[in-house]
Amino acid sequence: MSKMNQQHTIETGAIPDNEIINRVLLGEKDLYSLIVRRYNRRLYRVGMSMVNDADESEDIMQTTYIMAYENLGKFAFKSSFSTWLTRIMINECLLRLKNRGRLINMNDDTMDKVIYDHHTNGVQTPADKILNIELKDALEKAIRLLPEKYKVVFVMRELEGMNIAETKECLEISEENVKVRLNRAKAMLKESLSDYYKTENLFHFHLSRCNRMVEVILKKIEPLVN
Repeated sequence: MSKMNQQHTIETGAIPDNEIINRVLLGEKDLYSLIVRRYNRRLYRVGMSMVNDADESEDIMQTTYIMAYENLGKFAFKSSFSTWLTRIMINECLLRLKNRGRLINMNDDTMDKVIYDHHTNGVQTPADKILNIELKDALEKAIRLLPEKYKVVFVMRELEGMNIAETKECLEISEENVKVRLNRAKAMLKESLSDYYKTENLFHFHLSRCNRMVEVILKKIEPLVN
């Protein structure tokens, strides 16, 4: 791991969200950069799963971070900060889609459950690595083509590792619906990719872009008053 990546890990993982929020509210604005670094990947993946456009996803992320910052004083710690922040991102994505004339039905629970198995491989040969790049590209394309209501659940549960309870709260759907949509998404991907996917690099938010997002957000919150 490079020195920059090591520092990135230390910075984003050392302080709990609630402590960061309290300190930001007390005037340590720069600490908000830790929140941005911590949730860039999640918000980017959620955005990509809904609006399917990298530049627009980053734009919505900026709006989300600013809205969250402006409303930190109203965050009452009744739910996890990550859930609250993700919900803001989802609402902003839905607003963009509504403005495009594309509405998402987030409450359809009529799909049947299916069973899906996925496999990972071990040591890779150079040929394996090339194949994995091709499969990664194919999988990202397949995920993009999923209907939005299945795609966002797949990204939240499988790529971001969010649990059922948090996914349910963010999307405001039932626990059963989370399970049904995830299984349906997996079934669709299974048809295209024959039981294989890798999660770590899908819709990856590179560190250089993460640094840029931090700089933009800190610049925007500088004149704001809590």
